[in-house]
Amino acid sequence: MTAIAITGATGFLGGALARRLLGAGQAVIAMGRDEAKLAALEQLGATCIASDLSRGAPPAPEMDVSAVVHSAALSSAWGAYAAFRAANVHGTASALAFARIAGARRFVHVSTPSVYFRFRDQRLVREDMALPQPVNAYAATKREAESLVQAQTDLDYLILRPRGLYGPGDTALLPRLLRAARAGPLPLVRDGSAETDLTHIDDVVDSVLAALGAPSGLPTRVFNISGGEPKSMRTIAESACARAGVTVRWRTMPARALLLAARAMELASHMQSERPEPRITAYGAGLFAFTQTLDISAAKTHLGWSPAASFEEGLHRTFESPA
Repeated sequence: MTAIAITGATGFLGGALARRLLGAGQAVIAMGRDEAKLAALEQLGATCIASDLSRGAPPAPEMDVSAVVHSAALSSAWGAYAAFRAANVHGTASALAFARIAGARRFVHVSTPSVYFRFRDQRLVREDMALPQPVNAYAATKREAESLVQAQTDLDYLILRPRGLYGPGDTALLPRLLRAARAGPLPLVRDGSAETDLTHIDDVVDSVLAALGAPSGLPTRVFNISGGEPKSMRTIAESACARAGVTVRWRTMPARALLLAARAMELASHMQSERPEPRITAYGAGLFAFTQTLDISAAKTHLGWSPAASFEEGLHRTFESPA
């Protein structure tokens, strides 16, 4: 049996994908930096490689590899540009090099809809839209990583842009929102009407499996992935906090005032030697202020994939079945 190699297998998506494949009897090569999580995957039957892709590709494995799923990344709204470039650009170059030396044919690259972000409303964004100037270092380096994947010609690649991953084991999206709600009032901009569409981790794993099994020669190679169920930021915050037993407080703010405050916090942070993450970044403020939803018709049509978990069902799985 040939193996599927997963970079970032000790992360949220990579770990969920590895466990799903192993449960189905698929041989898996799990690559990551967290040795404790690698050990847990090894107990489930994975072949594990401790690897920091920012420092280069690991050597070729002893077993045959049919596909590489590149889910390793530095994903954050704040941080040093050099760290993002090392993880997201150099890391992608290393993942591509590993795929070649391992003899893989299919390369599934996990990117982000952050490459679309603008400080204005955008509904049903399509994959072929002209991309704006990147909003932060994360978006800039993920866009550059996509370009690396698209420039090579010896791998059959597909690029997925999943929106707002959440579920059991999430340490970023909903935990960050809950921490902010506990710390103080959340900004209520435009009456909380800005919409986004989140994606439960099970649906994202399903989309990766669909990409792994997709035929060659598809008319498009880039796919939006989301829950397909736009919700207002107010609904998301209040629903998640209710499940977690957190009381939500709101502070009404004009969008312009919120963005100015966020940029002032960013500037103050940059002036400190340790550059701590501000309570709210300009990107975070933009998420509360502006709608961004995705058109997922290409994934439905060409990958045969559709989201299965509604937002309410996803919250139930998240809070009733914690990892």
